[in-house]
Amino acid sequence: MKTTISLAATFLVLLALAATGFAQESEVGNLHGSAATGKVLYRRYCVGCHGPEGDGNGENAQWIDPKPRDFTAAVFKCRSTPTGTLPTDQDLFDSVTRGFVTTNMPPWRPITNQNRADLIAYVKTFSARWEKEKPGTPITIPPEPAVTIASILHGREIFQKNDCWKCHGPQGHGDGPSAATLTDSKDNPIRPYNFAAGSRFKCGVSNQDLYRIFMTGLDGTPMPSYADTMQPTDAWDLVHFLRTLQPLHTQEAATWKEWLPAHRQEMKPIGPEGGSGASQ
Repeated sequence: MKTTISLAATFLVLLALAATGFAQESEVGNLHGSAATGKVLYRRYCVGCHGPEGDGNGENAQWIDPKPRDFTAAVFKCRSTPTGTLPTDQDLFDSVTRGFVTTNMPPWRPITNQNRADLIAYVKTFSARWEKEKPGTPITIPPEPAVTIASILHGREIFQKNDCWKCHGPQGHGDGPSAATLTDSKDNPIRPYNFAAGSRFKCGVSNQDLYRIFMTGLDGTPMPSYADTMQPTDAWDLVHFLRTLQPLHTQEAATWKEWLPAHRQEMKPIGPEGGSGASQ
């Protein structure tokens, strides 16, 4: 009799978990997020795109490009953690706060910090990965070296050598020869970032944010992690070069514009004929 009751109780617990998702919480600084509260907020703000099951199939999804994130896979572009690992709660909080440029995901700064912490607690209930795995250990970002012409030129060589131009284009416009063929992990078309279009990246705005993208990769997209193949100094040089492609009044852009006119004839074009020492 006791065994029967125990089995029945276990069944009811499993049924409840299947219906409501795994119980989850979040910790962001001194904020404690509750999935129960987050569920109400999700139904109000997020369900139209991400769907009631968190699979990215909300009623608005058919009109959205790129498609909403599928939380059931627990694969996230913007992380401070190594490729293939779960993001930290802070990573998810930052993503909700910042939003995603060139997508329909807006910044959610109008809702409170506590609301955002509650939301990410509920988002974590959509995948059992959060029950089985811990977030990865955030990568260490070394101090940024000084911006110099030598750094920018070396970054341009890396852009050529690593074939970054094949996706992002010779001038960083997101129009490289491979751009039209790219798909994400769900086989949806995906566009490379256009550096000439603005000051923001998918995962931030600072040089440190751009460095982090190189070293963590954007999981679920063709953008890989270069943590195993690129030295930190090379990554910083690439950051400095990419900043010259943006419409910004940065130190990199000013340094480059001052130097380039007198040396333009020395530079080879970036692309299939560029080789080392490639140029815009």
